[in-house]
Amino acid sequence: MKLQIYKHCLSQPSHAVIIFCKLHQIEFEEIEISLANGQQYTPEYKVINPMGKLPAIVHGTYKLSESHAILIYLASFPGVADHWYPSDIQKRAKIQSVLDWHHSNLRQTAAYVMNSSAAPLLRRKLNLEAAVINRKVLLKSLKMIENFWLNGDGKFLLGNSQPSIADLSLACEIMLLELVPDRDQILSPYKKVLQWIEDTRNATNPFFDELHSLMFELKAVLTVESSVAEHSEARRKLRTLLSKL
Repeated sequence: MKLQIYKHCLSQPSHAVIIFCKLHQIEFEEIEISLANGQQYTPEYKVINPMGKLPAIVHGTYKLSESHAILIYLASFPGVADHWYPSDIQKRAKIQSVLDWHHSNLRQTAAYVMNSSAAPLLRRKLNLEAAVINRKVLLKSLKMIENFWLNGDGKFLLGNSQPSIADLSLACEIMLLELVPDRDQILSPYKKVLQWIEDTRNATNPFFDELHSLMFELKAVLTVESSVAEHSEARRKLRTLLSKL
């Protein structure tokens, strides 16, 4: 049974799931869902995930949505080291607490990126009033990671010496900030967070960089496009990149 992953090329949860599969040599088929065209709301996709969200997986007759649940499922595959989602119930519960916290807190990163900068890429309108609220939650979340979740002697969340699915999920979330012009202003006060992202990147490369390559391309072209409006090559490349969304 080959695993099928329904994903989007700028989706943080999709990135985390695919990085995990590639890191552990789990065979899968990628199925791109166009958010710009509203493909996530089609009847065909609603059979896969009635909520119309990404990512989702199909494994034989088994369907599953929600990236944290998918990562937990994948962590049970043969060959996956225990540190990703430990068998020890107390260690596992700690990782689960980070994952639960993520949804109500750091997940505002995606909302901030969308409402402040990225919405037009998906043919949506910016919402700057909402972005102000999103940014406040984001900053509070980064402070919590810096001062609480990264406490301890280890390089990873909860003071662990090796990464878990929580590290991968949260680090991918923060990578979305590469698409906003105030990325450095937001992250520069959080030295431990920056080092932890780098450590998570190193632990999951080359796949971490591979999955974020389109985002960096898009960022570079948008920077040129905004500064040199008549730059025809930048416009051509931007159109090419947007066609993937």
